[in-house]
Amino acid sequence: MTNDNSRNLLIIGNGNVGRSIMAEAYVNAVADGTWLAASAGAQPAGKINPLAALTLAEFDLRPALRSKSWIEFTGPDAPLLDVVITVSEEAAGEACPVWRGAPRMLHWPLPDPTLAAGTLEDRMAAFRAVFDAIRMNVDRFLAEELSAGAA
Repeated sequence: MTNDNSRNLLIIGNGNVGRSIMAEAYVNAVADGTWLAASAGAQPAGKINPLAALTLAEFDLRPALRSKSWIEFTGPDAPLLDVVITVSEEAAGEACPVWRGAPRMLHWPLPDPTLAAGTLEDRMAAFRAVFDAIRMNVDRFLAEELSAGAA
């Protein structure tokens, strides 16, 4: 995950299909290499929700290649993590593994857009609303980290 000038951020969702995937893509697009993000799930579904990928495509962002387990980020060969962010109540309530690097833990409670019902446009509206919240949270996080580093 890390290059010489970056810090590692892991974003955890329950299934790693929507919220965490969108957050990973957005961080990696806007953090200019100061932060490298990955995402994972407490109970990964194994595939990315197509509406999450479509939402990211509307902003010319590419999702992670696959849904993965948070277990990939544990153990002696795992990257050192600086921050771990949970984006779902389910993942926040799980007993987290021990992460390398003793990362700071944050929680951004975001609604699950995969539960939205209705027409395709209704469901896309739910994904767009969650993506807007992700952008707000990420932008605030990056600004706070930048100001903390300058202090």
